[in-house]
Amino acid sequence: MKDLVIQIKAINKAWKLASETMENEHPLAINLRDLKARLQIRLLRGYAPDSVYLTIDDETSTDEPLFSLRLTSVIDGYSDVDHLPVRVAKESLSDAEIQKFQFSKS
Repeated sequence: MKDLVIQIKAINKAWKLASETMENEHPLAINLRDLKARLQIRLLRGYAPDSVYLTIDDETSTDEPLFSLRLTSVIDGYSDVDHLPVRVAKESLSDAEIQKFQFSKS
């Protein structure tokens, strides 16, 4: 799990750098964004909800709703594993998986 978290964090940084220095729709930026999402889905399917869970991010201002992937224990200094657009989660996960992986206050 630790290796997967570190990979996602590194790819997220590379995606942001590619988006800033080239353009958002550059093929490299798109590939990095999509790879990050696929790894996040793998992380959720392998470790949620015990070690990582989804929660809606109400604090980040974006054009679309985002999930935050939160870790239940800090890994290598990280308490989260970046954002995943709700739209992408719905395209990649079943409704039952999303429900299972979401944080519940009850």
